Parts: sequence; structure tokens; C-alpha cells
Amino acid sequence: MTSISTTTQPVTNRRRRTAAAGRDSWWHFLARRLVRFVVSVWVLFTASFLMIHLVPGDPVRGALGTTAPAELVEARRASLGLNDPMLQQYWDHLRGVLTGDLGTSIVTGQPVGQTIAERLPASVTLALLAFVLVAVVAVPVGVVMAGLTRGGRRRRTELGFTTASTLLASLPEFLLAVGLVYVFAVNLAWFPVATRTDASSYVLPVLALAVGPAATMTRIIRVEILTVLDRDFVRTARAKRLTPRLIYLRHALPNALTATLTIAGMLLTSMVVGTVLVENVFAWPGLGTTIVNSILQKDYPLVQGIVLVYGIGVLLVNLAVDVALSLLDPRSTLRSA
Repeated sequence: MTSISTTTQPVTNRRRRTAAAGRDSWWHFLARRLVRFVVSVWVLFTASFLMIHLVPGDPVRGALGTTAPAELVEARRASLGLNDPMLQQYWDHLRGVLTGDLGTSIVTGQPVGQTIAERLPASVTLALLAFVLVAVVAVPVGVVMAGLTRGGRRRRTELGFTTASTLLASLPEFLLAVGLVYVFAVNLAWFPVATRTDASSYVLPVLALAVGPAATMTRIIRVEILTVLDRDFVRTARAKRLTPRLIYLRHALPNALTATLTIAGMLLTSMVVGTVLVENVFAWPGLGTTIVNSILQKDYPLVQGIVLVYGIGVLLVNLAVDVALSLLDPRSTLRSA
């Protein structure tokens, strides 16, 4: 008994040291990602701040129009702090952003943060509903197509699926949105043409955002499932005569989803940006229509605030994907961190 305990004790100690080292590596990885996130936010903030100062001419005059009285233009410049030195404006704006003050709209005179708070929920709801639809459609369809076309079977089915998914993935969101409005809102009158009213008004905007990413994700999941099905642990599962349902759902799908999580994060960020075009097609009361109108009106503080919100949203999605990957597959993520 003494010899057995003496033999097993070094093994136990090595396992503990390995587990502790793994936890330390993960926390170091998380710290590096957080530092990178903070630096990225600072760069984004600086770029959005310089945007208003790189515009040729007087941004306040451009927003209020050439017929605006000089006294009004000067008063608005003073209220926005544009007469202060550049460095002073930078620190004042940074202090304001850190305290939740994103500035004041040149056109309406309302706080930018208030406008964003009113419009942001509509855009976030649209993007999240579209992402949920992508996941609900892409995962089962990708798994089924992998099972149907595994080992070179059903060549015609594979060709039809590849062709259709490529065409759908290449359609721009705004073009698909216009087509959906023409068919289902104008001709068939099944859904509202524009604006947000009841639940039916969500259908066409969500479809316009989700169709392309769903086609892309379905192709990726199919390829990943086919790759996983050729690995040794799946062959072992088949040798044990496990049912196809267990092989696909318990063994193949979790490994494939880990590999496609990065692509899912990229698709989510593209859908967040895609809301700008889709919202303008459907006159959706979100940040997309707001930023287009503010650009046309040359309301640069409002544009500045919305760009900052969009950029931070994209950075947060990327950070969440990195952390999720490190939890699901720590070895591959931490090696490349």
C-alpha cells in the first residue's frame, strides 16, 4: 500500500499543477483580451472625435444652413465647446463619454445619449431576432445536409444546396429587403410595407437580415460536420453501434459548433452593421435611420455618438466570442492568444 500511494502522489501533484497552470493561463488570456478591448475602444473614441474636426468647413454652419444668423452659429459653437483648444475639447469629450454624456445634437439641441437610448432598443431587437433565426435555421439544416451528402452521396442534392446557399449569401441586405417588400408587402399585402407596428412588422426586416447569414452559416456547419464525421472518435462511436442521433448530436455537433463560433461572431457583427441599410428600407425607428438622417443633416455630434455605439457593440461581440472560445476550447485559443 505504501508503494502504491508513493507512486500515485507525484501523478496527483502534476495534475494539480497542470490545472493551476491552465487557470493562470486563462486569466492571463482574459487580461490580454480586456487590455486589447480597452485600447480598441480608445482608438475608436479618438477616431470618432477627430471625425468632426476633419470635416471641411464649419460643421455648425453646415448643419444649421447658410441662412442661419451668425449669432446663432456662434452661440451653438460655444455651447458645443468648439471654440476651445483641440486638446481641451478632447479631454472634455472623453470625460463626458465616461460619465454618459455623448454631447448635444446640433440640429435638435437634444442630448445625443437620449436620442441613442430611444433608438437603440429597436436596432438591437432587430439584430438579435435575426441572429436567433440564423441559429435556428442554420444548425439543423447544416447537420441534415451533412448527413445526406456524407461520403459523396446525393451529388445533385449537394450541388443544389451549394448553388442556392451561395446565391442567397451573396444577396445584399438592402436588395433582398426591397424584393421582400415588393412581393410580400406590395403585391400580396401580407405584411406592413414599413415602420414598426405589431409583430407582423418584424417579419420582413428580420428575414432581410437573416437570409444571407443563415445561408453562410449553413454551409459552414455542413463542412465542419463532414470534417468531424471523419475523425477517429466518431468512427469509434459507430463501432459501438450508437444511434445516428447520438453520433450527430452528442459527438459531431458540439465539435463543429466550437469551430464555427468565430464565424458566428463575425456574422453577428455584420448583421449589426447591416441594420443600417435594412432599417432605411423599412423606415425602422432605430439607429440605422437615425445615423443616415444625421449624416444628411450634417449633425456631426449625433453621427459621432452613433459611430461610437456601433463600434463598441462590434468590439463587445468580438470579446464575447474570444472568451466563449477560450471556455469551449481553451487549448487552441490560448495557444494563439
